[in-house]
Amino acid sequence: MTETFILIPGRTSKQGTTLNEGKYTEGYQTEINTLKMNPDDMERLGIAEGEDVRMWNEYGSVVVPCSTGKDELPPGLLFISYGDKSSQLMPGETHGSGMPDSKGLDVQIQKISNN
Repeated sequence: MTETFILIPGRTSKQGTTLNEGKYTEGYQTEINTLKMNPDDMERLGIAEGEDVRMWNEYGSVVVPCSTGKDELPPGLLFISYGDKSSQLMPGETHGSGMPDSKGLDVQIQKISNN
């Protein structure tokens, strides 16, 4: 089952804290490589906590583990911290600002089958 969502990449306080420990630490890598999703969306799609999903749009495709965003995320909205994975889904155009459009990205999500 494939479904369209809106992805909102951004920074988190945990990302900032783990950055002080180093970008290659387990904590930082986990923070920037984990997709947060509404628990009702996860249940509807049959995605368990920590299970990998494929997320893609016209700019790229990534595989990331999925975690519940608890009540912080409304249905249909996804969050991932800025990092390599989120950058692969952003357009290249920066409109002279040095930062590509990074909010409100339409993405497709598909659970990766264990078979």
